[in-house]
Amino acid sequence: MRLILLGPPGSGKGTQAKLLSQRLGLAHVGTGDMLRDAIRHGTPAGRRAQPFVDAGRLVPDDLVNQIIADYFGRPDRPEHFVMDGYPRTLPQAMSFEQVLRQHFLDLDAVVWLQVSDEEIVRRISGRWTCSNSACGASYHTTFKPPKVPGVCDVCQSPLVQREDDKPETVRRRLQVFHASQDELLEHYRKLGLLKEVPGSGDVETIYANIVRVLK
Repeated sequence: MRLILLGPPGSGKGTQAKLLSQRLGLAHVGTGDMLRDAIRHGTPAGRRAQPFVDAGRLVPDDLVNQIIADYFGRPDRPEHFVMDGYPRTLPQAMSFEQVLRQHFLDLDAVVWLQVSDEEIVRRISGRWTCSNSACGASYHTTFKPPKVPGVCDVCQSPLVQREDDKPETVRRRLQVFHASQDELLEHYRKLGLLKEVPGSGDVETIYANIVRVLK
């Protein structure tokens, strides 16, 4: 089976990709892992990507596409996989389809985890971290609240929130996400590959719903 797993940031697609990998025997292909692997092995694309990664900037499409192409061009490329975090845009999808055609690999499905923007904001903006770098304990106002609001259970240091996790930042990220994702979903819908699955609820229920639409 060859799958692409799509969903907004905070939708839980990383968790579901791991479960699909473990239980269905699929290679879990994550963009972050591919970038780190290319940098670690010093490939030409990896060397070009390293300054972007070091600076915390988005790696350009052409570099990500090349790293994925290099990965699937290796003799030990996976025959069965779940893609997590790639493709993110329609140009990336077109590049990936060309790579798969070169190796006679066809996609079986593209799973879209449906989660509302407000739910994503609630999930991400509830994250808080201990300000003591030696501790670094993490919390969530809904799923794992501290015993005392704003105070770390472990070392009693104040809790802080990353800039990326603040509600207004999350909403801006979602706007950018939808700008590229909507045309990507329409592309896979036209190809008859798109499977839409509710991304709310407990992890096992979401997993069961994914497996159900794949049968």
